[in-house]
Amino acid sequence: MAAHSDAEATSAAVAATPGPKASPGVSPTSESKPTDASKPTDASKPTDASKPTDAPTPPGAVAARVQAGAPAAAVPERITYPKAGMDVVVHVLNPDSTSTASQSIEPPETKDGYWLASYGSPGTGSTNTTYVIGHSWVDQDAPFNHLSTAAAPGDEFTVTTAAGVLAYRVESVTTYTKATLKDSPIWAVMPNKLVLISCYSKDPWGTNVTVVASPLG
Repeated sequence: MAAHSDAEATSAAVAATPGPKASPGVSPTSESKPTDASKPTDASKPTDASKPTDAPTPPGAVAARVQAGAPAAAVPERITYPKAGMDVVVHVLNPDSTSTASQSIEPPETKDGYWLASYGSPGTGSTNTTYVIGHSWVDQDAPFNHLSTAAAPGDEFTVTTAAGVLAYRVESVTTYTKATLKDSPIWAVMPNKLVLISCYSKDPWGTNVTVVASPLG
């Protein structure tokens, strides 16, 4: 999920290489390569609960700003994730049957998010996992870059849909090599779960970062 420099898809779900060639010759360094390509690793660990962080968000603070009663499942339109510095428009993406079967789904080369319409919708009555994917960029800032550096379990964010607003709490932040992402647990059917996927910024050519979240309340 990074915009590729050469438009070559890989076997990973929303696979990609980093942002378009604004900077020719950009390539991963040896320090960015995963040490074990067969095992997922944590991209982000929760901070020590005994140490206060700057301006902590009280539990439920995001939920308190959301209307009472979750709206019906509907198309997501925006994700606002304050702790990850992310406020991104979400578009509908209808991958073809070949891409879905191989879980090799490539979003358009923009900085926006893309909802995989062939899976689940967020909201009451959801019947499958909701997936939103987006590119990370190597040569400039982009919303999905921040999932690699700032996302952490316990974070809260909101999803605005065509039917209303939903609040979510992050359960896990995990990296997978692009070869193993397609067979990872994130593809299990999990109604009401939301999964964000992009390229892991320290190794955009070989690794993806996934953020799994559940609705609050």
